[in-house]
Amino acid sequence: MIYLINTLIVIASFWFMELFAWTFHKYIMHGALWKIHKDHHKKEHNHVWEFNDLFIPVFSAPGLIALYFGLVEGFSSPLFWIGVGVSLYGICYFLAHDIFIHQRIKFLRSSNNRYLLAMRRAHKIHHKYVEKYPGDCFGFLWVPKRIMNEFKSS
Repeated sequence: MIYLINTLIVIASFWFMELFAWTFHKYIMHGALWKIHKDHHKKEHNHVWEFNDLFIPVFSAPGLIALYFGLVEGFSSPLFWIGVGVSLYGICYFLAHDIFIHQRIKFLRSSNNRYLLAMRRAHKIHHKYVEKYPGDCFGFLWVPKRIMNEFKSS
């Protein structure tokens, strides 16, 4: 039973992070912290790192802190499993956003997978806006149904 509970905690933490990331991205990154995020919306980049990368410690700290204090309490601690879910989300975000979409590492350049194509399209829609407002498609892993429908399987 404890394995089921821990698995549910990991899954809930993972999906909570998508909700948190969407909200933070829309209202904070495209709001009060736009000065940090706006270089990510520039069409051309002459550098590997962006000012926007300052958000990496902001998003990774909660998972690492939960893992650390969860380990202090032991593997039976819900805090540890929350840290696992948050950290798994961070890994998926890095793979999807930085590697697959922005090609910071030239890997997974082409795919015919419906979800991956829709994810890439949603991100392109988001990046067509070079100013703070308006905006669209603020999620990282969740793709709006209207975009998924563009890639109906044949």
